[in-house]
Amino acid sequence: MSGKSFASTGDLGPKKVTFDEIGERLYAYTAEGDPNTGVIVGDDACAVIDAQATPSMAQDVIARIWDVTDKPVKYVVLSHYHAVRVFGASAYAGATIIASDATRGLIVERGEADKASEMGRFPRLFQGADSIPPGLTWPHITFPSEMTLWLGKREVRLAHIGRGHTAGDIIAFVPDANVVFSGDLVEFHSACYCGDAHLQDWPATLGRLAALEPRALVPGRGAALPTPQQVKEGIALTREFLEALFGAAKSSVAKGLSLKECFAATREAMDKRFGDFAIYEHCLPFNVARAYDEASGIAHPVIWTAERDREMWEKLQG
Repeated sequence: MSGKSFASTGDLGPKKVTFDEIGERLYAYTAEGDPNTGVIVGDDACAVIDAQATPSMAQDVIARIWDVTDKPVKYVVLSHYHAVRVFGASAYAGATIIASDATRGLIVERGEADKASEMGRFPRLFQGADSIPPGLTWPHITFPSEMTLWLGKREVRLAHIGRGHTAGDIIAFVPDANVVFSGDLVEFHSACYCGDAHLQDWPATLGRLAALEPRALVPGRGAALPTPQQVKEGIALTREFLEALFGAAKSSVAKGLSLKECFAATREAMDKRFGDFAIYEHCLPFNVARAYDEASGIAHPVIWTAERDREMWEKLQG
């Protein structure tokens, strides 16, 4: 294959992990643009938001939880269906796995294809892949729009506030601390992955998130945002990224440009502003392909397979 190394197959270096308390008994596990995990410690149990890509990688999260509490992890909340978020769930033996109804539907529709696609794109994130149980990770409980967890007296509100990164994204809001775990609806100095996105809807979903006026926020990738001002910055930056991407696609389609020409136009619009963001080059072909499709009237994202991944990469980045 010519051109840049495929997706993130060349990204093999270790990342520095941080585990920060961003509110009372609320923790952000972050790793320089790799997928984040959130931890909510309640009175009698904990909830984990997103589970890492493999059970062996989840063990590092578990070790850090043990450093701060002896309370068991009762719930694993999946913000969406992507493999890098969910396949570590089996490390939490006995925990109840929770996701939105829409996320379960996406697992049914495209879970197997997505697993093969993601493992091919980003092998470093699947360290210890042999620890993943056979099959897919299925939620035990799903809900259409809102659900409340009680960790003793501590309330955790789960909500599907609109389509964005996927059709099934949910957030976790902890009212007593006014902290939100956003999943990949918000990224901070990391590219938004938009291959399965609903780009027309995503900014309005961010508006509903901003209306909560969180004091702190844990994004899907990038550093935790521990102040209201940083939360606003993170949401605004995510919106700017999305609007630049979809704006270039809409303009390209209106002009009758090809996908390859749209890719060049998107680079012109985005490289200078966002080119140094984590996984920017990795995401770009998949982002442009989805944006071009949506701007062309394809409302439901086309399923990514390992084969389609390689074909699209060669077409646009080759």
